Formats: sequence, C-alpha cells, structure tokens
Amino acid sequence: MTDLSSLRLSVVIPCYNEIATLERVVDAVRRSPVPRMELILVDDGSTDGTRELIQTKLADRVDRVVLHERNQGKGAALRTGFGVATGDVVIIQDADLEYDPAEYPKLLRPFVEQGADVVFGSRFIGGESHRVLYYWHYAGNRLLTTLSNVFTNLNLTDMEVCYKLFRREVLQKITVEEDRFGFEPEITAKVAKLGCCVYEVGISYAGRTYAEGKKIGWRDGVRALWCILKYNVLR
Repeated sequence: MTDLSSLRLSVVIPCYNEIATLERVVDAVRRSPVPRMELILVDDGSTDGTRELIQTKLADRVDRVVLHERNQGKGAALRTGFGVATGDVVIIQDADLEYDPAEYPKLLRPFVEQGADVVFGSRFIGGESHRVLYYWHYAGNRLLTTLSNVFTNLNLTDMEVCYKLFRREVLQKITVEEDRFGFEPEITAKVAKLGCCVYEVGISYAGRTYAEGKKIGWRDGVRALWCILKYNVLR
C-alpha cells in the first residue's frame, strides 16, 4: 500500500456558474481518501449564485477562496489558484461532475513510487468507465494530443484532460499565460521543455452535455492549435 501521508495535496477548483454541481464536487473532494489536503476555490466572476454559495454554505468546507471580479477564463483562474497553493502536489479539479475525486490516490501514486514530477490522467487508457458522448470532441482531442506530442516528444494519450497534477516546485517555474482553455497545450509544452518526469494514469470519465453546462467549443479547439505552435515552436 502506498503511503500518501508524505504528500500534502492542493486541490484547485476553478468555477464559473457551477451552482448546480459545485456543492457536490466539494463534498466529493472532501470524501476523497487523501490524508493531507487543502481545497482552493477560485470563482471566476460567476453570476448564477455560485459566488454566494461559496461565501455561505461552502465557507467552512474550503481552505482558501479567491474571487475574480469579472470572468477571465479557466486558465486565468488556475493561474490564481496555483499562486496561492501550498501543497507538495497540486491537482486541477473541474467544478462539474465529470471527474471523480475518489481517484486521487491512484493519481498520486507515481509521485510516491516512481518519483514523478507531473501526472496526467487519461480517459483513453485503462479499464475505467466512460460516458459515451460526442464523437467529434473525441476526434478533436486525439488530433490535438497527437500534434502536441509531435512537438513535445511526449507520448501522451489525453493532453486535454482536466486531471493534471504537478509538484508545486514545477509550477513555480512556469508562468501561465493563457486565460482560457489554451492552458492545456501551453502547460504541456512548458512541462516538456523543463524535462519533467511525466506519468499517465487511466481515469474514469462522466462527461456532460452542453445542456448540462459544458462550456468548451470549437473556437477553443482552434485556439489550442495556435497554442501548440506558439509554445512549442515560436518560444
């Protein structure tokens, strides 16, 4: 059995208009079997009551809250959250119910057993359950991952995955520039350039539909293509 007590995990949750799911996500994070954890919420200018929920009902369940006065994007919220994290390892947790915090221990294992610097989850390896949804999202993800791999020389299977974990000292060497979903190829390129020891771990995935609040769109895919070139070739 891996001893996770040697690591303190910072969970950074960027949220924007997630009142329907945020409380359940916070509860799921708190139930995760990780001995030492801090929970950081970054509200990115929500207007649906999420901010009020954070400041009232969730106030005693969260270790740190940061409020953006206007919506800036997921990358901007993560930049803020990374800046206040104090754990040994930092994980990104979306505020919806697509990813399961019960899987934190297996994502942390490579840090303890293999000396990993960075761990990516993957929705495309392993035998975990996956909700069946949009083919073109899947195809676009595979294309972006492949193009990213061509330039980084990493053999990732899921570059766009939410679950990315970093030793905090790795994040301290990186300046996040992208404000929206271009964060994913940007951080992957910068991790590769640092020569980090990277592992992948298969995870489950319960994707949601646009009617259920999914926000990423085709414009974000176009931006991701540009970011792959920008941070791998032009920098």
